[in-house]
Amino acid sequence: MDVPACEAVHGTLHIYVAFDIGGEVNLERARRLVPAELQKLPRRPRTPSSIAYRPAPLRFQLPAARLSLAELGEVELSMDATLFDFAAVGVALRTPFLLPPAAILRLARALAEPGELVQAARQAFAPLYTSLLPAIHQPSWSDLTEEYFVFELPPEGPLPRPAELLARHAAWLAGVVRLEDEALSPEEIDEATKSRISYGPGDLFLAEWSAALLLDQECGETLQTIEFANIQLLEFRFLDEQLDRRLSEAYRLIHPLQRRYLPFWRTHTLPLRALGELRMEAHDVFERTGNVLKLVGDQYLARVYRLLAARFHLDDWERSIERSLRTIEDVYGILSDRADTFRAEFMEVVIIVLITLEIALALWKGH
Repeated sequence: MDVPACEAVHGTLHIYVAFDIGGEVNLERARRLVPAELQKLPRRPRTPSSIAYRPAPLRFQLPAARLSLAELGEVELSMDATLFDFAAVGVALRTPFLLPPAAILRLARALAEPGELVQAARQAFAPLYTSLLPAIHQPSWSDLTEEYFVFELPPEGPLPRPAELLARHAAWLAGVVRLEDEALSPEEIDEATKSRISYGPGDLFLAEWSAALLLDQECGETLQTIEFANIQLLEFRFLDEQLDRRLSEAYRLIHPLQRRYLPFWRTHTLPLRALGELRMEAHDVFERTGNVLKLVGDQYLARVYRLLAARFHLDDWERSIERSLRTIEDVYGILSDRADTFRAEFMEVVIIVLITLEIALALWKGH
């Protein structure tokens, strides 16, 4: 692999771990329970004021953690947590490093197995989660997680300029963002290095589904965009999983109704209510997840987000959720129509019985 021939590089490793902790969070109450900062998007001239969180999430400082990382040995990672109103939390771990390019590649490979890092993030957030429980509607800390890694490197360091890096050291770049230290095929190298943005000749943002490399300075807004996209991916995966499971549960309630001889309308109450609640809940979470940070247009951050969304296949997850929601709408409509039909049929039977009884009584009195 064509590794850049340069001295050790100063940089920062950012590790993002996303969790889902419930249905909804009252951010005002959470802030009263535990002091927190309102998370604001850092701004450079290329970041317009129209791009902002709505509502702003809360940022909590967490205790630092000491962990052993490949090539770095035992290091202290600073940590903080960002809490959104749709009950998603992103725990950010970061540590500086000074490594030659070959060692950066080996460090990247070791991150492909992030179990210890995820556990450290979970342990660090656990006391805060307990303190925030009164502010969380339907608290439930899911086992589902999403991890992402960013190698932030200074643009004026010993590495070649971005154009030369891409021309001569694309294999090394691909290995870093793929978390892979083995040789990759030319096709894989091209695929791994095609999703990139440069605002100026000295900076570079290169993203893959597993990690990103960022040559930039004062790049807080870019890092927050990356963290948000990772959280959004987790929420889409979580919501899709929830919809699939709840639909299966609804089908299990519905199918027995098809086999009943007299499926009176009362038997539909439970599945109908469950589907109605699921439909509203899914729509609400889906909308809030997508609208808390709207990144549209041709601004740099919007292009960063679209690049990440493509790598994370967020559009595919959205379509899957929308299909599930349409299925819920169809099932809800069918079940509701059946309930109305059964109700009408039952009333017809009652009327017929009453008329029959009235005729029978009249004939009996006539005798």
